[in-house]
Amino acid sequence: MKIFAISGLGADQRIFEYLTLEYDLIPVEWIKPNPKEPIIEYSKRLIKKYKIGEHETFGILGVSFGGLIATEISKLVTPKFTILISSVATRNELSGILKFIGRLKLIEVLPAKLLNPPKPVAYYMFGTQNKALLNAILDATDLNFTKWALSELVTWKNETQLHNLIKICGTKDKLLPTKGDNAILIDKGQHFMIVDCAKEISDIINSTLKTSYSKDVA
Repeated sequence: MKIFAISGLGADQRIFEYLTLEYDLIPVEWIKPNPKEPIIEYSKRLIKKYKIGEHETFGILGVSFGGLIATEISKLVTPKFTILISSVATRNELSGILKFIGRLKLIEVLPAKLLNPPKPVAYYMFGTQNKALLNAILDATDLNFTKWALSELVTWKNETQLHNLIKICGTKDKLLPTKGDNAILIDKGQHFMIVDCAKEISDIINSTLKTSYSKDVA
C-alpha cells in the first residue's frame, strides 16, 4: 500500500522521517506554482507528476497546508483513505481571522519578504520542541511559495466533506485550531506535532488503517 505524503507550507520530506508507519510512504515534493494558479490546478499538476491515482490501492496524507492539497487531490482521484494532520477538511473549519484576511485580500498586497516571521514568533506559533529542524525548514522556505500558499489557504472554497477521512489534530494548535467533531485529538499537540508527537500519530494511523481498512492495506 502506497501513501502519498504532502508536507506543510514551506516544509519538506524531513518531517516524515519521524513517522514509523507500516506502509510505503511516498513524499510529494512541492513544485513551483504558476502566477495566481488556483489550488485545484496546482493539485492537478501534482497528480500528473506523481501519477497519483494510477495505483490500484493507495492513500493520501497531508500536513497543514498540505492537507488542503491532499483534499483537492482526493476529490479528483479515488484514494482508499485521506489522512489530514494539523489541517482542516473544509473552508468551514478555517478560523474567523483567516477568513477575514482572505476577504480583505491582505496576503496579495504584502511583499513576500514580510511573510518570514522572526524565529521567536515561529517557535510560539508552531509550538515545536525541535527548534533546529524548524529553523532549517524556515531558512529553506521560498517566500514566494509561502505567499501563494497563504493566499490559497485564506481564500479556500472547499465545502466538500471527504469520505474515508482520518483527521488528526492537536488540542493546542495555534495556526489551524481544531474545529468539527470528526477529529482524533492529540492532547496538547501543537502545529508541529507531526515531529514532536510522531510516535503517537504513527500508532493512530497504523491502528486505524488495520482496523478500518484491513482488506485494502493488507
